[in-house]
Amino acid sequence: MPLPALVFWDTSFFYACLDQNDANHMPARLLVEESASSGTTWCTTWDIVSETVTLLRYRRHFRAALAFLNEVKPDLQIVPYGDSVRNEAERMFRTYGRDHRLSFCDAISFVVVPSRLDHVACFAFDEDFRRLGLTVLP
Repeated sequence: MPLPALVFWDTSFFYACLDQNDANHMPARLLVEESASSGTTWCTTWDIVSETVTLLRYRRHFRAALAFLNEVKPDLQIVPYGDSVRNEAERMFRTYGRDHRLSFCDAISFVVVPSRLDHVACFAFDEDFRRLGLTVLP
């Protein structure tokens, strides 16, 4: 099955790509190679960039975080959004955050993907993406 022209990337996917010890490293790397060769556009939010850099810095080291900023971020399409998305994400977080392990960054993604990206498929290993109805590529 060919990959779509546009795919949304989550922190869980970025991290799996960049940490060889992550359980999802090999599947993530294969999807990256396939999407790169098919010309898929990779998009995300500044929130996910921030979360990824922080996670790399805390779990790996500063060089890994810097490498992400220098080598991966330039190839990303960063999705812009405004207060209406943040307000809807807050509403979603208040509604689902108690019963789901949901970060505020994830809540923003759950608003951005349908409203700004017309429900594009996602590269994510976060099960909450599936539970809340986003399409996650295997």
